[in-house]
Amino acid sequence: MDGYRQVFEAQGAKVSVPTLRHHDTIPGQRAVKALGLTSTLDYAADIEALVRTMREPPVIIGHSMGGLVAQMVATRVPVKALVLLAPSSPWGTLPTTHWEIMSAQGLYLAGQFWNKPLRPEAWIAETHALDLLPPGEREATFARFVPESGLATFEILHWAMDVRRASFVDARKVTCPVLCVAGAYDRVNPPKTVASIARRYRERGEYFEVANASHWLIGEPGWEKTARYVREWVSNVTSPVSA
Repeated sequence: MDGYRQVFEAQGAKVSVPTLRHHDTIPGQRAVKALGLTSTLDYAADIEALVRTMREPPVIIGHSMGGLVAQMVATRVPVKALVLLAPSSPWGTLPTTHWEIMSAQGLYLAGQFWNKPLRPEAWIAETHALDLLPPGEREATFARFVPESGLATFEILHWAMDVRRASFVDARKVTCPVLCVAGAYDRVNPPKTVASIARRYRERGEYFEVANASHWLIGEPGWEKTARYVREWVSNVTSPVSA
């Protein structure tokens, strides 16, 4: 989120970029075992605790899984606005592409993945998330990746089997404006799926599709233009309405 942080700080905003639980490891370092059993509920609880320390409701910007966590947090504490960049879907959102279904089934190749840390795979990241980055930048970006929770991944991609419904979001409790942004070429969280997330929030939800963009909306070529759009949208929905 380095780029987005700079864009908003340049506008005078106070920006906090938290690191999710057990993600503060050195890239390439063995993940702590507890990461594998960390839930999206844990991530949401940590961000909720951070928001409760703030003097006023924040604007929360989340990318991919962070976009799902942002929605979960907004059901628990007052939030001024949500910006969901290529967000993962809440519990109950049906996939809209065959690729989403196949990628979820492909996780079983990792064995009993739901209770262990999942190492990032270069070929997956570089062909489906970082595919629009120039080759050198692609490798450099992947080098910063760290393992992810198998349990959280299960809760997102296999929500129908999750009896706890961990990733459930009651859209009625999200009362702030919500911007859902999708890359036109994103296969991880494709446009039709992201658009369906926006529709969950009815008149509060807005959908924006970025042409010639993929999943890495936070750093692929053209991200600056998307960030400016987001900045202007945030300014519009959070500015006081004159009488």
